[in-house]
Amino acid sequence: MTKIDNTLVDPLAMADGDAIHAAYGELRATDPLHWTQPDGYRPFWSVTRHADIMAVEKNSERFVNRFRTYLTPAEGEAQMLALTGDSHMFRTLVDLDDPMHRKLRKLTHDWFLPANLRKLEPKIAALAKQHVDHMASLGGKCDFVNEVALWYPLRVIMLILGLPAEDEKLMMKMTQEIFGPQDPDVVARSNIITAAENAPSGDKQVDLFALVQQFFVYFNQVIIDRRANPRDDLATVIALGKIDGELIPEKEAISYYAITATAGHDTTSSTAAGGLLALIQNPAELAKLKADPSLIPQAVEEMIRWVTPVKHFMRTATEDCEIGGKQVKEGDGLALFYWSGNRDAEVFEDPFAFKVDRANNPQVAFGNGIHLCLGLHLARMELRILFTELLSRLDSVELAGTPKNSTSVFVSGLKTLPITFKMK
Repeated sequence: MTKIDNTLVDPLAMADGDAIHAAYGELRATDPLHWTQPDGYRPFWSVTRHADIMAVEKNSERFVNRFRTYLTPAEGEAQMLALTGDSHMFRTLVDLDDPMHRKLRKLTHDWFLPANLRKLEPKIAALAKQHVDHMASLGGKCDFVNEVALWYPLRVIMLILGLPAEDEKLMMKMTQEIFGPQDPDVVARSNIITAAENAPSGDKQVDLFALVQQFFVYFNQVIIDRRANPRDDLATVIALGKIDGELIPEKEAISYYAITATAGHDTTSSTAAGGLLALIQNPAELAKLKADPSLIPQAVEEMIRWVTPVKHFMRTATEDCEIGGKQVKEGDGLALFYWSGNRDAEVFEDPFAFKVDRANNPQVAFGNGIHLCLGLHLARMELRILFTELLSRLDSVELAGTPKNSTSVFVSGLKTLPITFKMK
């Protein structure tokens, strides 16, 4: 099984799409809880079935986040521990367990509820219109990722956090580097790489430790400013948040900003781009959606299932137990492969078909249990608003080249989507 084990952690296989789905499909059929020993990684269980992913997610006491949250080469894990004394660069909601996880989540929980987000809908709709207007101005041809999909969700997050427009490019750069440190295009644009300058490009990657310092420097200034000059924005909510009666610690506060500012837009960008590509590749579904815009919320849910921007998270067993008929030992790591769960034929009828009116869609892209994505309502709102605006004005759309995926095993999606189109 060495080949399939290495495929599961290969960012090129993830970018290929077909290669990783072939591996997932083989495991779902023959060994859905698979003991995995890829070269250069600590072993772990690959969890590929929807039911098993849900079972792990819903038992947060038996399966915890704090020891190992992402698939990282053993050398990188050792370096992290030596440099920081911790297994994580940040202390975000996805890195922590209760009770600290619960206390941190409570700080912004109400802010992300639909009732509060509805107040922002007019501003988000204005941003969507602005970006579709921009697309319409490009003469019928563009790269949808780099002209629309990347910037619209980023500007929503910048609006919500209250960050200045002049920092958009910096935020985009830091986001792409933290989620794609090995992607050759990201490395080529970065000024912080770990390999020697004359090393082959494939051996270079973004220096994540230097990148984390950039996040800390930037968001420490945000904390200082909001504590001195509170505003009506999410940055102020975080800066003034209290844990056990004390202001939120600096590392937790900066981590909160970092995950909101990065995952809060990158995953939505990937879904928007991947969703449009799926519509282009399935013209009957596009026609169905244009004919009946009331299907857009269902279509958005299908886009989320189809793209699954967060490809995995890790858990660690706190006791011996059984999952999927296998004996898992205390201390074992488990990789929850969400993209695999979202193609499970035991749950989804015709899982490799993109259906804008799919009725039964218990997708696991947002996670489940206590770690259910805090921003899921915002993501759904942004996508619904964007596609409502776009499809109402789009006469036709076709591919104008070969789309290209980012190279990452953690968070990934399209990085180019060349299209030709006609707008009303």
